[in-house]
Amino acid sequence: MSTHSKEEIVRSVPQKGFFGHPKGLFTLFFTEFWERFSYYGMRALLLYYMYTEVASGGLGIDDGTAKSIMAIYGSLVYMSGIIGGWIADRLLGTQQTVFYGGVLIMAGHIVLALPAGTTGLFISMFLIVVGTGLLKPNVSSVVGDLYSPRDVRRDSGFSIFYMGINMGALIAPLVVGTLGQEFNYHLGFGVAAIGMLLGLIVFVVTKKKYLGLAGTYVPNPLEQDEKKKVYSRIGIGALIVVILGAITIPTGILTINGFTYLVSILGILIPTIYFIVMYRSPKTTADEKSRLVAYIPLFIAAIMFWAIQEQGSIILAEYADKRTELSFLGLELQSSWFQSLNPLFIVILAPIFAGFWMKLGERQPSTPKKFSIGLLFAGLSFLVMIIPATINGTDSLVSPIWLVLSFLLVVIGELCLSPVGLSATTKLAPQAFSAQTMSLWFLSNASAQAINAQIVKLYTPETEVIYFGVIGGVAILLGFMLYLLSKKIQHFMKGVR
Repeated sequence: MSTHSKEEIVRSVPQKGFFGHPKGLFTLFFTEFWERFSYYGMRALLLYYMYTEVASGGLGIDDGTAKSIMAIYGSLVYMSGIIGGWIADRLLGTQQTVFYGGVLIMAGHIVLALPAGTTGLFISMFLIVVGTGLLKPNVSSVVGDLYSPRDVRRDSGFSIFYMGINMGALIAPLVVGTLGQEFNYHLGFGVAAIGMLLGLIVFVVTKKKYLGLAGTYVPNPLEQDEKKKVYSRIGIGALIVVILGAITIPTGILTINGFTYLVSILGILIPTIYFIVMYRSPKTTADEKSRLVAYIPLFIAAIMFWAIQEQGSIILAEYADKRTELSFLGLELQSSWFQSLNPLFIVILAPIFAGFWMKLGERQPSTPKKFSIGLLFAGLSFLVMIIPATINGTDSLVSPIWLVLSFLLVVIGELCLSPVGLSATTKLAPQAFSAQTMSLWFLSNASAQAINAQIVKLYTPETEVIYFGVIGGVAILLGFMLYLLSKKIQHFMKGVR
């Protein structure tokens, strides 16, 4: 276990200096800013790169398969957070794990910048999946280390951190997307690699002075005899995966579609096992077990929310490319630019939400109620997409205003749910599984995208109304159910608000 108490860790961090928050928030804000610039810049181009014909600089992959790959890619990125959380909790601590993750992400973007075809795509995906799994859950966990558990600035701090994430995501499609669509996809991916390099530089240069002890400890280190067993199992497991891949891929047993089904199953199975293991662990106290029970409905709500939000880079990205009029008020738009709408609205609205929660203080809605509001707006963001198809049919191009409205609604929901979910996770996490519980939070996104890998295949212009209507309606219904259960969930949280 950690040799430092939470109070010692908090005291080691300069508590003032970044908008009234700890100075360490500056380091983590700009590290994530550049990491998200690289990731969302790449993602703004990836779907188009996959389904664009080879003669036009793409890979020529079938539309439906390309959409499934996008969803599975996103699922694996968040699923790999399990690895990052475990390595931080048992081997390296969060600071070191963040650094190594950034290095792998940068390498992945460099590979994608090379004209290596489908082989380069999958090598890059592997590197970015593992790298993001190491970095993303752990950088958020370090944010939690900057504050004492009862610090009223905590939710506001996570909202500011979330704004940094989205500032990077806002700029990325405008820079990387424009370069990729106007000039060359590989040029865009190369600029994404430079973004991750800048993030690593910020982290290395400022961490010692601003982060103190935050993230330097290993919460639940492996004993010496445990290390041998774990390393042996990892080695054997990796060897089995390599052998199975070498046999099943060349023979056609394992296809891309087969792989997407496998990941979809794992997206549900893995978080279920995770909850069971943490709940049954002797290192989890009675109060911590109660908080895990309270966390389950929040986790399910988060899956529903992310299932809608993450389709912004898949279904709505295709909608922007094929169903939207890209000439607007004399401007010629790039379809990739619509990926900036989500972070643009977050950058505008996040300070308002942060200030609003601070002003309300103890009077602000409980975490379950914030989640239910988030689901309501997510559902509405899909229901509005029914309107243009109902009015004009699906054969004509629609005004980009409909996409703008959809992204605005889902962002309002996101600001009620996502930064609050990050904060709640750090407060509800069992001490022995602190970083791993943050990984579990990101598994809600992995599960959502694993489910999306099968759902997105159902979308066509002909099924548009039913597609948006059913998914949006289910989200609103689930939001109302969560609101009705909020008092019961709050009881199980054992004093955590």
